[in-house]
Amino acid sequence: MLAAGLSMVRVFKDSHIRALEENLVREISLLEYTFPFRPLDNSPLMMEYYTREAKELEQRINSRVTFIALDGQVVGDSEKNAADMDNHLNREEIVSASQGEFGSVIRYSETLHEDMLYVAHKVYSDEGFDGYIRLSMSLKAIDEGMNRGWTWMAGGLVILFLAAGLLSYRIAGGLTKPLEHITRVANRISRLDYDARVKLERKDEIGQLGFAINGMADSLQQQLKWIRDNEDLMQSVLANMTGGIVMVDAGGQIALVNREAERILHMRADQLLGKPFTILKRNYEFMKFMEEGIQRKEYLQEERSVYDPEERMLHFDGVPMSEDDESYRGMLFLLQDVTDIRRLERMRSEFVANVSHELKTPIAAVKGFAETLLAGGVKDTETMRSFLQIIYDEADRLNRLIGDILELSKIESKRAPLEYAPIHLKELLDSVVEVLLPAAKKKSIVLLQEVPEHLFIEGDEDRLRQIFLNLISNAISYTLEGGRVRIAAEVLNEGGEHEAIRFTVNDTGIGIPKKDLPRIFERFYRVDKARSRGSGGTGLGLSIVKHLVDLHRGTIRVESKVGEGTSFILELPLMHPVE
Repeated sequence: MLAAGLSMVRVFKDSHIRALEENLVREISLLEYTFPFRPLDNSPLMMEYYTREAKELEQRINSRVTFIALDGQVVGDSEKNAADMDNHLNREEIVSASQGEFGSVIRYSETLHEDMLYVAHKVYSDEGFDGYIRLSMSLKAIDEGMNRGWTWMAGGLVILFLAAGLLSYRIAGGLTKPLEHITRVANRISRLDYDARVKLERKDEIGQLGFAINGMADSLQQQLKWIRDNEDLMQSVLANMTGGIVMVDAGGQIALVNREAERILHMRADQLLGKPFTILKRNYEFMKFMEEGIQRKEYLQEERSVYDPEERMLHFDGVPMSEDDESYRGMLFLLQDVTDIRRLERMRSEFVANVSHELKTPIAAVKGFAETLLAGGVKDTETMRSFLQIIYDEADRLNRLIGDILELSKIESKRAPLEYAPIHLKELLDSVVEVLLPAAKKKSIVLLQEVPEHLFIEGDEDRLRQIFLNLISNAISYTLEGGRVRIAAEVLNEGGEHEAIRFTVNDTGIGIPKKDLPRIFERFYRVDKARSRGSGGTGLGLSIVKHLVDLHRGTIRVESKVGEGTSFILELPLMHPVE
């Protein structure tokens, strides 16, 4: 707008000067044909004439009039004494006029001290005047007009600037405020605040941009939820896996460790993540397996024994991670503690071996004595009766052994669920003692029973009878003649949330060595094998007791001193929750 104003002022000034110049040219042309010229004879009267005429013309045409001879001498001027004026031959307007054209120039007048427009033309007159007529006009009026124009233009520009500023502010505000709002929302989204939304009710491009930002936020929020759900699922799977997971990236750095791996390796995840796999040097066997897998980049599996501090059997699997044959991303290692599995397998093998051995002994005895009798080698009736008694006893022992094996198998497989019912403990233990009393009397063993009359418990009566028959029978078997077996019961945490009954079966028998205490509940384990066989035991009684106690959600432990006696402490819950 300012440039347009300057251009307009320039054009206005040029056109005004051009109009003045054309007007002066017309006036000179008119004077050329109408002015009464006189010869130029350099007389004082001549200068006086032209001076007077110039002043008279100035009043009529309102322009300064100057008459100049061909040699540049001023012969008359309307503003100044011609005799005092310089030679004008070299003046620019005179030089141009000498070439037969109208000479025109704008110049500062030293005489009038202002800018003047000078127009000159060469004139030839029949009256003897050969020279130049020059008209000049002050540009002060033009400058004043220009100043007034500048004032109007400045005022107009100020008004236009204010209007344009106000309009621009309104327009900019309508553009920048929504854009700033969109920018703030975009920054919030970039800071993972996916609930941020653009709130604009516009249909233009800015409204469409806000709608697109909201759509992007919705999409990101849905994708993030899907990613987080999958991540939570993966973390839950990893945390609850029964095997340990260790992932090593292509650079040999540990990238992932789950909870089970922490337990097996005895190291926390924050000690491992981002560290080279060689940090597992404490777990030397696993580290060497990892090193081999990383070098070979192929599937590996192996079982190794480790000592940390006790011996454990660990199964290692190494799987290379790659999307295709060329894109290797690291190795995934699986650790499984198979110590219990291998122990159970060993126990199973030992059980089979023990069963075979236990069955072989009575079968061999039965077969041997039967073959002797069939061969007719025994004629004596008493000896024959003795052989038949041995066959009967071994067959009975074999029957009890098979029965215990079947019973243990049934209990372990849980094919016979417990049938809970209220049981009067005094009556139950009286019935057990009554069954075992003949065996106790035979060895002069005193059976003491300290069970409160009012005591009841919820359980499976047949299974509880089986537990106490085994425990009391064992106590009688391993107590010397004249000894004592005591059965006691007391309530624990009476009236509390976890109310239970503690049973104690102690004897004054031979006792159990300390080294054998952890294994007495194992199948076929005997402290004194010769004495156990002599007592007629199958070696499965305490194992059956342990399983039945576990089914009743109870606990059993043993305390013993060699030569002083043994105590079995059994704790069973008074009530069982309804399943």
